Amino acid sequence: MDNAKTNDELLSGDAVKLTFTGDVTRSLLIVDDDAPFRTRLARAMEKRGFNVVAVDSVHLGIEVAQESAPAFAVVDLRLGDGSGLDVVAALRDARPDARIVMLTGYGNIATAVAAVKAGAVDYLPKPADADAVESALLADGRTLPQPPDNPMSADRVRWEHIQRVFEQCDRNVSETARRLKMHRRTLQRILNKHAPRA
Repeated sequence: MDNAKTNDELLSGDAVKLTFTGDVTRSLLIVDDDAPFRTRLARAMEKRGFNVVAVDSVHLGIEVAQESAPAFAVVDLRLGDGSGLDVVAALRDARPDARIVMLTGYGNIATAVAAVKAGAVDYLPKPADADAVESALLADGRTLPQPPDNPMSADRVRWEHIQRVFEQCDRNVSETARRLKMHRRTLQRILNKHAPRA
């Protein structure tokens, strides 16, 4: 029972595990500041045979990259203390052959290009499931990955983007509407609706 609790604590961030134990050929660093998502993904990847360290910041991601040079990494683009691209650069310096997948809720071409230029081998929109992450990490690069079984609908992608900008504008409707080049009333109607189905 104590071991299970300790593992939960490690995954949830109460006590942060920064070194890999066991098979280092399957060492996987997960850097994401969304605690429930990070915990779920870490557990799912452990079940798939990966040796996981999961952290929530650029600072800790860089520390693990420099100290342990993991073989695989899944890094969120936008983190509370900076850009996941800094973690990708540190991983590339520590281990040039590391296979890195960038995750983000900001699904656009510019960020995809930046991620690949920084050294990521693939780019997946959030929320990505463990099967998609594993496929991207283990892909040989010679063939295109299979399309997702359940891609987000265009309406859901639009809704997610609006919600993200709204949060970045400190939930200020006027500022969000200005940045999105949208009428304030139209934005308010969208914000009052439930999220469309994925």
